[in-house]
Amino acid sequence: MSKNAEKKGRKKRVNYFATPYTLSNALKEGGTATKISLLVMGAANIAHKQIVKGLLFLALEIAYFAYMIKIGFGCLAMLPSLGDKASEKVWNEAKGIYEYTAGDQSILILLYGIIAIAITVLFVLLWRASVTSGYKAQYLSERKMHVNNFIEDVKDLFNGNLHKMLMALPLTGILAFTVLPLIFMITMAFTNYSKVDDHLTLFDWVGLANFAKVLNFKDSIGQTFWSVLGWTIIWAVFATGLNYIFGMILGIVINRKGTRCKAFWRFCFVLSIAVPQFVSLLIMRTCLQPEGAVNVLLKNMGIINESLPFFTNATWARVTVIIINCWVGIPYTLLQVTGILQNIPAELYEAARVDGANAVVTFFKITLPYMLFVTTPYLITQFTGNVNNFNVIFLLSGGSPTPVGSTAGKTDLLVTWLYKLTIDQQYYNLGAVIGILTFVVLAIVALVTYRNTGSYKNEEGFM
Repeated sequence: MSKNAEKKGRKKRVNYFATPYTLSNALKEGGTATKISLLVMGAANIAHKQIVKGLLFLALEIAYFAYMIKIGFGCLAMLPSLGDKASEKVWNEAKGIYEYTAGDQSILILLYGIIAIAITVLFVLLWRASVTSGYKAQYLSERKMHVNNFIEDVKDLFNGNLHKMLMALPLTGILAFTVLPLIFMITMAFTNYSKVDDHLTLFDWVGLANFAKVLNFKDSIGQTFWSVLGWTIIWAVFATGLNYIFGMILGIVINRKGTRCKAFWRFCFVLSIAVPQFVSLLIMRTCLQPEGAVNVLLKNMGIINESLPFFTNATWARVTVIIINCWVGIPYTLLQVTGILQNIPAELYEAARVDGANAVVTFFKITLPYMLFVTTPYLITQFTGNVNNFNVIFLLSGGSPTPVGSTAGKTDLLVTWLYKLTIDQQYYNLGAVIGILTFVVLAIVALVTYRNTGSYKNEEGFM
C-alpha cells in the first residue's frame, strides 16, 4: 500500500467513542427547537416529548433570573465600589428621637456578589447541559431511535450515571462550604476591611496594599510577620524532625527481638493518645506555671530557688513547647512506623551483618532510607500540620511571652497570630493576607520536597 493510500485510510478512521452530543454540534446542526433552547432552556426537550426534563430546565432558568433580578444584579453592579452610601443619623420630629437610615453594607455586597458569580458559572454549565440534552433528543428522534423519558432518566441515575448522583451532594458541599468561603477570604485580602480603621460597614478595594504592608520590613506588621514566619519554620522543622526520629528509634527498640512485653510498652506510650489532647496540654500548662506543680516540687527539693521561666522567657518558652509537642506527637509516629519496620526485608539486615555492619551503619544505610522512601508523604503532612498546629501553641503558651505593643508573642505561629489579628484585634484584611501567604509557603515546600524524593521519582520500589 502506498503512503497516499495510507493517509487516506487514516482520514477515514472514525472515533466511535466520541459523542456527537456536543455544544458545537448543537449550534451547527440544531433544529428550530434546539436554537430556541439557547434562550428558553428545555424548549428542545419539551418539543421531543421530554416534558418533565424540559420543565425542570425551564424552572431552573426562571429561578436563576428571579434571584439575579432580586439580589444578584444589584450586588454585581455594586461590587466594583462595594457600596458608597453610609448610614446617616436623622432627627425624627414625630418621635422626638434620632434614627439611623440604612446604608450599604460592603460585607454583604461582597458576599452576595461572589455568590452571584458562582451561581452564574453554575448556570452557564446548566445552560450548556440543557442545549446538549435538547440536541441529543433531536438527534435520536431524527434517526427514529428511542428517547428516554423522565422515569428512564431517573433509573439511569442508579445505573450508568450512578457516579453523577453519588458525587452531586459531596461536590455541592465542597463548593458551598469550602470553595466559596476560600474565595471570600481571598477577596478580603484586597480590601481595607478592619475595625481598627473603622471600615466594618463600608470598606473599599485597596489592591495589593495589604500584601505590601505585611511584607514590608520597615512596617511594624511586616517586621512581626517575618519574625513569626521564621519561628514557624523553625518550630515545624524541630517538631516534625524530633517526633519522626525519636518515634522511629522508639519503634526500633520496641520491635527488636530482645525486647519483652512489646504490647505492654506500646500500650504505655500510646496511652497518651487516648486522653484528649487539649486536656493533656492544659494540665501541662498548669503544671509549668511559676507557682505550678513542677516549680513548687523543684523548690521543695532544693534544686532551684526561683521559679523556672517556662512561659515568661522567650527561649525557655520555645524549648518548652517543642519538648511537650514531642511528648504528644511521638506516640503517633510510633504507630505509623511500627508496621513499616516489620515489613523491611530481613535479607537486607542479614547481608549487612555478613558484611560486618554495626547497628549504626545498618540504621543509616537500610532502616532510615527505607523509612524515608515510604513515609515521605506522611512527613510532608506532618510538617504542614505543625505549621498549622494551633492547639499546642494556643493551649500551652498562648503565644507568650508577648512584648509590649506587639500583636504577636515569641511563641506565636502564623496560625495563632492570624487568630489574634482577626478575633482579638479584628484586622480581617491582614488576617486574610497571612492566610494566603501561609498557603503559598506550605504549597511550595510540599511540592518541592515531594518532587525531589524517591517516593515520587521511583514509585516502583526501593533499592
